[in-house]
Amino acid sequence: MADHSKPVPNTRLRAVRELEFQMSRREFAKKINDTGRAMGENVACGPRLVADWEDGNVACPRAVYQRILTQMTRGLSMADLGFVLPTPAPPARPAARPSGQQEDSVERRAFLFDGAGVLLALPLGTGQTPGKIGASEVRAVKAAVTTLYAKDHDHGSAPLRQAASEALHTAYQWLQSGTYTSRTESKLRSATGALSIAAGWLSYDSGRAGDAHSLYGEALAAARIAEDPELEAHAFGCLSLLAKASGRPREAISAAQGAQAVARHLGSPRLLSLFNMREAGGWALMGDATATDKAIVRAHTLYAKGPSDADPAWLDFYAPGELAGLECLARADLGQHERAASGAEQAVLLHGEAFARNRALYTADVAIQHAVRERPEPEAAAEAAGRVLAFLPEVRSDRLLQSLHNVAGALQRHGRVPAVASWIEEYRATTATGGGRA
Repeated sequence: MADHSKPVPNTRLRAVRELEFQMSRREFAKKINDTGRAMGENVACGPRLVADWEDGNVACPRAVYQRILTQMTRGLSMADLGFVLPTPAPPARPAARPSGQQEDSVERRAFLFDGAGVLLALPLGTGQTPGKIGASEVRAVKAAVTTLYAKDHDHGSAPLRQAASEALHTAYQWLQSGTYTSRTESKLRSATGALSIAAGWLSYDSGRAGDAHSLYGEALAAARIAEDPELEAHAFGCLSLLAKASGRPREAISAAQGAQAVARHLGSPRLLSLFNMREAGGWALMGDATATDKAIVRAHTLYAKGPSDADPAWLDFYAPGELAGLECLARADLGQHERAASGAEQAVLLHGEAFARNRALYTADVAIQHAVRERPEPEAAAEAAGRVLAFLPEVRSDRLLQSLHNVAGALQRHGRVPAVASWIEEYRATTATGGGRA
């Protein structure tokens, strides 16, 4: 087995943290969050993410963290901090764009059109007998999960589905045909379960609910075999999300409560906060405002306890913007459109430049809520809807396309308003040319 999948520890970053800042990983993560807030960036860095950087599981942080780290270290570059920058694609830069936007655009397009499979560390599709499986293979599966989530936040699911499927196939080959110790088996099964959840998420985001349900079920089985409570809670939480999206509120509530029962012993208040917000979504879909409000209050109370060493790495997405966004979705299901619109705007602002796909989805929610509220504001709806179109084609997600379809439906009743008519024409032209296709 080639050793290229073994991560290279970032000793330079660790030295900066320990010798120059003289901080623990938790203190360093808090410093990153504080610096980000001072810069107008809203991030939720935790000690697990710092550990991934130092252990080499993440070769280079996302752009928002690059800006914060450079500010914290008084101008040190990512190379100075021991990170490995990806090789950029040949630039094709619009002359009118500022340089920062040019670089981001080049990076996005290089990812979208050069393919996602090369980003995963697993030897995909070799067809060879796995042989001896050890720690390097387990790390490779974990690294694939980290890469999938990082790229999904910025680009959506469409470019990643095939890569995730191939990576999962390889991991299952290792489980079924490889030779390993019982300890390695448990770790590999947990890592494969986490990869199954990542693949399930990509299926969900691509409108493939059946595939997502199957993959989440596989992850739940893996968690129980490996006796991995964190993975089990994660799988339950994903099943809750899927049930709510599929119009099954009772199932969503039960799965969210199952996730809470497992997560209660893990020491991560923010993980419990997420699962309480999942429960709130189920109650909202049932139309129970009282139960929804109680779950939302619990979610905010738990979130306010702050990050923990026990926070899993994948929880990085659950930043303040996502907390606000999930509440706005519950408010919308309860018919509280004005609160939902303001909550969605808050979610977009709090996300800053991070999580492009989620920002696009919440911006679409802003447009819908302005269109359907008791006193509609069609111009505001059209303005928000225009901001959603700007995310295409870099963000490619079937959920985003469905949201745009919903926006168009909500705006149809205001078609005589010039701003609305103009947006509808632009939307039709964009979708007709395939600009938004996943």
